[in-house]
Amino acid sequence: MRNIVFATTLVATLGLASIAQAQDAAAPADTASSNGTSFRGFRAEVQAGGDRFQSQGTHDNKFGWGGAAGFDGVIADRFVVGPEVSYWQSRAENVTNPLGGTYAQKSFREIGAGIRAGYLVKPNILVYGIGGYVNDKQRAAFTGPNNSGTAGAFYNVVHSDGYQLGAGAEYSLTDMFYVGAGYRYSNYNDNTTRQRLFLSAGVRFKP
Repeated sequence: MRNIVFATTLVATLGLASIAQAQDAAAPADTASSNGTSFRGFRAEVQAGGDRFQSQGTHDNKFGWGGAAGFDGVIADRFVVGPEVSYWQSRAENVTNPLGGTYAQKSFREIGAGIRAGYLVKPNILVYGIGGYVNDKQRAAFTGPNNSGTAGAFYNVVHSDGYQLGAGAEYSLTDMFYVGAGYRYSNYNDNTTRQRLFLSAGVRFKP
């Protein structure tokens, strides 16, 4: 997992540097972008919304919250591309009853790193898609009879890697503040998945 995180961070950093260099070469020295958009530079946001954690053929819906930070580079006045890191917290738990016992699988938090690419419908309206790596902290617990019919139990905390895809839209309130809405789908390598819908509010740090 450490190698994956390192590789993702390296790619994101190189991408950020390349975008920044392309912007410096393409944009006049006295303006951020010729179309007047504020979707440029570093940003940070908070997120909150509905979360659905799916495992063992069932799902649990809970409220979730988190945030994201990234860098947006404008290309050809219409396309916005840049890296993003994210954090999401929820307490969704699925409980089933195999073998007459109780099996509970719970999700705690998700961290991610990816690349976001979007299009400026207007200088103050961005629609985008995103994809990247995620890691989810989970707990699996079982109490009851095991395969031999005798009493058994286990409690494991695991970190499950996976990938994430999503889309969303953002609206600039001012050159500094923006709001948005988004959807994310995460697929983890232990055959569990997550879907979430959220609203966001953020701030931009002008270059």
